[in-house]
Amino acid sequence: MLRLFREDLRAVLQNDAAARSTVETVLAHSPLHAIWIYRIAHALYALGLPWLPRLLSAFARFGTGVEIHPAARIGRRFFIDHGTGVVIGETAEIGDDCVMFHNVTLGGTGKHEGKRHPTLGDSVFVGTGATLLGPIRVGRGARIGAGAFIHMRDVPAETTVVGVPARIVKQDGTRVDAELPRAAAGETAP
Repeated sequence: MLRLFREDLRAVLQNDAAARSTVETVLAHSPLHAIWIYRIAHALYALGLPWLPRLLSAFARFGTGVEIHPAARIGRRFFIDHGTGVVIGETAEIGDDCVMFHNVTLGGTGKHEGKRHPTLGDSVFVGTGATLLGPIRVGRGARIGAGAFIHMRDVPAETTVVGVPARIVKQDGTRVDAELPRAAAGETAP
């Protein structure tokens, strides 16, 4: 657990230009606090404790403005910039080295049972105000533009998507203009 905490701290120091020192970051970076509280709540959730993980999650939401369900699965070196308004649902999965800005929602549609929330591969960037809904897959290295809206559409690896509804504007370093493929619910994560 301490190793994960150190990696999360390093992710903030590497990604946030406003993080001037380790001490300041540990004491005053509320998205980091939300991630650390999530990690504790997730460990308790995995032990089968009935209410304490949700209580910690509510405490984190109240104190940081970041809501992460304790059942969500989040990889290593996750970085949230600013954080207020971030919502990460119960069955969401986030890979290693992902970056997320404020007002992002990884939510469900209310029409699915079981896996209801997005799965993000490694090294995914999600811009401010993006909304990703349903059991969709976002491939490794994808970039989701600020304000993008993705509902039941998968995002291929190494693409950049923008808009409402989101469209692919760059794939494997080449500019394109293409629709997102329909979600392939039930497949394994990228």
